[in-house]
Amino acid sequence: MLDYKLLKALATVVECGGFERAGDVLGLSQSAVSQRVKALEVRLGQPVLVRHPHLAPTPAGQRLLTHYQQVQLLERDLRGSLPTLDDPAPRLRIAINADSVVTWWADAIADICEAEGLLLDLVIEDQDVGLKRLRDGDVAACLCATPQPIAGARCLALGDMHYHPLASPAYAARYFPHGPSADAFLQAPAIVYGPHDQLQHQFLAQCGYHGRFPYHLCPSSEGFMRLAAAGIGYGMMPQLQTHALMQSGQLVSIAPGQTLSVPLYWHYWRHSGNLVERLTERLAQVALI
Repeated sequence: MLDYKLLKALATVVECGGFERAGDVLGLSQSAVSQRVKALEVRLGQPVLVRHPHLAPTPAGQRLLTHYQQVQLLERDLRGSLPTLDDPAPRLRIAINADSVVTWWADAIADICEAEGLLLDLVIEDQDVGLKRLRDGDVAACLCATPQPIAGARCLALGDMHYHPLASPAYAARYFPHGPSADAFLQAPAIVYGPHDQLQHQFLAQCGYHGRFPYHLCPSSEGFMRLAAAGIGYGMMPQLQTHALMQSGQLVSIAPGQTLSVPLYWHYWRHSGNLVERLTERLAQVALI
């Protein structure tokens, strides 16, 4: 039998990214948390964490984390049918892209959060890599651009997010007076969300350009938009977020008529319990991205 105190210690270490912060969350010393993880490794006869060069679960650790996520959700369903059991507010850890958070996500899940007393632990991750979090057992569900579900999980298509290559009018006039071109892309500073963000590369490939380009890194969806409006660079921004700025003329397309559509898929474990099923049903109802 697995000792779930040990599993909780492992999950908290991975979620917090270290033993010290996990200890703060669990109300334990760093040493006590480390001892619990070590006890789990001794019981299994193999490591559950890789500690260098950075903290990450081993394949065995990933399977344990996935199991722990599912058990937590199933236990909540059990508490619903046995009211004498203690029923703390459920917390759901989800990997999601920043653009969804600042546009449609809040309106989509507000009702179910209120009705279920649901607490969210959102892990901001690019839509191209969010599925790795689910595979590693770090989250119970994720939004990503991959249509193929992993083993043991289900996948629901939610629709497309549409992106435009936007900049301030002055920036567009300075760097793209004649529209997109190889020379312009080579000179004009772009804005990229992070090292895993491939939207800019996909847009350039759509324009037939595959060379290098200068870019700013800005891991903030709101900051990304403000940098572009200030004339610091151009970048791919969601139509849902920038519609008003485009209507007012504060942002313009450097390639009028060109858009990039990114499909979004909701991935979740097959045996995640009723709460995730109800959340999935809610997302299916508002899949109007």
